[in-house]
Amino acid sequence: MTRGCIVGWAHTPFGKLENPDVESLMARVSGEALAHAGVGPEDVDGIYVGVMNNGFSKQGFEAAQVALSQPELAHVPATRLENACATGSAALYTALDFVESGRGRVALVVGAEKMTAKSVPETSDILLSASYRKEEADIDGGFAGVFGRIAQNYFQRYGDRSEELARISAKNHKNGVSNPYAQMRRDFGFEFCNAVSDKNPYVAAPLRRTDCSLISDGAAALVVADEETAERLQRAITFRARRHVNDILPLSRRDPIAFAGARTAWEKARADSGVRLDDLDFVETHDCFTIAELIEYEAMGLAAPGEGYRVVREGIAEKDGRLPVNPSGGLKSKGHPIGATGVSMHVMACLQLMNEAGDMQIEDAKLAGVFNMGGAAVANYVSILERRK
Repeated sequence: MTRGCIVGWAHTPFGKLENPDVESLMARVSGEALAHAGVGPEDVDGIYVGVMNNGFSKQGFEAAQVALSQPELAHVPATRLENACATGSAALYTALDFVESGRGRVALVVGAEKMTAKSVPETSDILLSASYRKEEADIDGGFAGVFGRIAQNYFQRYGDRSEELARISAKNHKNGVSNPYAQMRRDFGFEFCNAVSDKNPYVAAPLRRTDCSLISDGAAALVVADEETAERLQRAITFRARRHVNDILPLSRRDPIAFAGARTAWEKARADSGVRLDDLDFVETHDCFTIAELIEYEAMGLAAPGEGYRVVREGIAEKDGRLPVNPSGGLKSKGHPIGATGVSMHVMACLQLMNEAGDMQIEDAKLAGVFNMGGAAVANYVSILERRK
C-alpha cells in the first residue's frame, strides 16, 4: 500500500484577524498551499475541510466554500470533518486514507475557524459542545471549567502543581516569541504566569488566564500526495506512524486525569513506528490548557502518572532540553482556532523537519511527534513524522 506524504502547506497568522468569515480564511491558504506543493487545482482529487463551527457562524457547508476562491476545484469531491479540537487532524487523516486507498493521488486539506466574532460568553458556550452537556453543561467557566475540574482532581491526587503549570505557560510563551504565526508573541516570564493578579486572574480555578489557550481566528492548509506523485515534487514529509484512539465522552465514566486514550494512541504509534520516545527530536502537543500539557507528558511516557512535574523541574521539555515540547509556542502562544489547530500543528512539524523553522528551529530535527486531541482527551491523534526528501 502506498503511503501518503505531506508535500506542501500554508498558514495564516493566528489572532483576531480582519477576515470576516471562514470562507475568506480558507481562501488565504488554499491556493498558497497548492503553489507551495508545486501542483495545480487540476491535480487535486479530493478536498478535506476541518471546521468545527457549532455556532460560530450560521453559514455551514464549509467544504463547498473552498472552490469559491479556486473555481477550478468546483467539481472536486469535498468533505467537511468535525471532531472538536481535533477537527484539523480528522481532516488530515481522512485525506491520507483517501490517498493511501488509491482513490486519488493528491488531496487538499484545509483547517479554519473564525472565533473572535462572538462574545466570550457565546464562545464559551459553543466550546462546551466538546464536552458531555448532559452532565457538564453547568460547570462554572465553560470548557475552561472542565479543565479546571481536571486540574482540581489532579491536584487532589498528586499535590498542587500550580507552579509547574506556570512554568509550562512561561516556556510556551517564550517559545512563541520566535513564531511569526503566533497570536501572542510575548515572553511573560514565570513570575507573571505564577501569580494571580488583575492581569492574570483565575479563569476556572486553579487555572489562571495564562494557563488557558487563546480565542483565535486562523487557517492552515496541507497538500497530501501518494509516494509516486511526491517523488516528482520538491519535498515530502512521511508518516512513520499515525494513530487515532478515542475515549468515552463523559468524564464521569472514566478516570479524568489518566488521559487513557492519549496514552494508548502514543503506545500504538510508537509500536507501529519502532520509535522510542527518546528518538524523537521534538513534540508538538495539545496545550489547550497547561494542565493538559502536564498530563500529556505522562500519557506520552515522559513521566509516570503523577510525576509530570519532574519533566518541568528538570527542563526536559524546554527548547534545549532532552525532548523539546511545543517549540512553536503551542496553542498557548500560537492560538487555538479550533478547526485549524491540528493542521497547524502538522505544518509546524513540517517546518522543523525541512529546517525551515527560522528562530523556532530545533537543530538537526529528523523525527517529530504531534499530539492533537478533541475534547478532554476524547479524540486522540498521534503522528510520528520524518522527512523523506
